[in-house]
Amino acid sequence: MVSESATLKLAKALISRASVTPSDEGCQALIRQRLESTGFKVTSLNSSDVTNFWAVRGDTGPLLCFAGHTDVVPSGDISKWTSPPFQPAVRDGLLYGRGAADMKGSLAAMVVATEQFIASEPQHAGRIAFLITSDEEGAARDGTVKVVEWLKSQGTVPDWCVIGEPSSSNECGDVIKNGRRGSLNCEFLAQGRQGHVAYPELARNPIHQAIPALTRLTEEVWDNGNAAFPATQMQISNIQAGTGATNVIPGYLRADFNFRFSTAITAIEIQDRTRALLNAFNLDYQLTWTLSGEPFLTPKGMLITATEESVCAVTGRRPQLSTGGGTSDGRFIAPLGTQIIELGPVNASIHQVDEHVSIADLDVLTDIYETLLGNLLAKA
Repeated sequence: MVSESATLKLAKALISRASVTPSDEGCQALIRQRLESTGFKVTSLNSSDVTNFWAVRGDTGPLLCFAGHTDVVPSGDISKWTSPPFQPAVRDGLLYGRGAADMKGSLAAMVVATEQFIASEPQHAGRIAFLITSDEEGAARDGTVKVVEWLKSQGTVPDWCVIGEPSSSNECGDVIKNGRRGSLNCEFLAQGRQGHVAYPELARNPIHQAIPALTRLTEEVWDNGNAAFPATQMQISNIQAGTGATNVIPGYLRADFNFRFSTAITAIEIQDRTRALLNAFNLDYQLTWTLSGEPFLTPKGMLITATEESVCAVTGRRPQLSTGGGTSDGRFIAPLGTQIIELGPVNASIHQVDEHVSIADLDVLTDIYETLLGNLLAKA
C-alpha cells in the first residue's frame, strides 16, 4: 500500500465531515487541535449558527494570515455521485468528495505547510495566523465579516492574507487571484394592472412594459474595464410574472439581476444609471439593491512577488495574475488594507457532482505554501 501524505490524510478527515453551510461538523476542532499543538493561540468567534476562529502564533512583526472556510455547498442528488460525497475516495490519482477542491484540500495544505515550516523554523520572524469560518458558501453574514470586525476592535491588521480558494485553471499554481470584481444585486418590481387577456385596454401588462427596459439594461456598456479588470457585466438571473392562467394579464413582474463590476465604476454610479435608463420607459417600478462586495485589487508588491517566486520554485511555472471569477471572503478583508491573494487547486470540478482534487496537487500546494512562509517570514 502506498503511504498517504500528511496533507492527503487531513483532507480526507475534513471531507468525511458533512459540513454543509453553515454547519462545521467538527472540521474546525480538528484544525484547531493541530494548530494549538504547534503553539497557536486560538480565539473562538462564533456568531449565530456559524463557527469561526482566529488563531495566531507569535507576538510581534509582520503578520501572514491563511484564510479559508470549512463549509461546503450541498451535494445535490447523491445518486449521481460515483461515491458518497462525504466518504472520501481515491481513484486514479484523484481525491473525490464534497469540498475536496473548495476548499478542504487547501485547508489541509495550509495546516501541514505551517507545521512543516515551524518544524524547520521554530523561531521564525513575524506572526502566522489562521482565519477560518463556516459561512462562506452561504449568506456570509456571520463569518469572515464578523472576524474582521473583531480584528478591528483588537487593532490587528494582517499584512498579507492567503486565501485557499481554488484559483488554478489547468495546473496547480498556474493562476493567482490578486483581486475580485464587485457584486451588486438588484430586485426589480414592475407594477401593472391585472386583467383579462381579451380586454387589454382595461389592464396594463407589466411584461410588455418591462421587457424592453430590461433588454436596454443588458445592452448598456457600463464601462470598458481597465488593466486589472474586465468590463462590468450585467446578467438577469430570474424573471417571474403571471398567475399560472393563460388568460390573465399579470399585475406585476419581478426580476433579479446582478452586476459584476470593476474598479472603473462604483456601485452608486451603477444604481444611478440604472434608474436613469429605466425612467425612459414610463414604468411604475421599484428597485431594491444589495451590495455583496466592492471590487478589490492587490497590486504588485511583496506578497505577489513572494507568491510568484514560491510557485516558480516548486512548479517551475510563472503564474498568471487574474481578477476573474466570483466573489470571495477577500472582499471583507481587503478594507483593512491587507495585501490579498487567492491560491488553491484546480477549480474545474468545484460545486459539481464528483468534486475532486489531484492528490499530487495537494502536495504541490503544501510545498508552495511552505515556501511562501519561508519567503515572507524567514526574511521578515
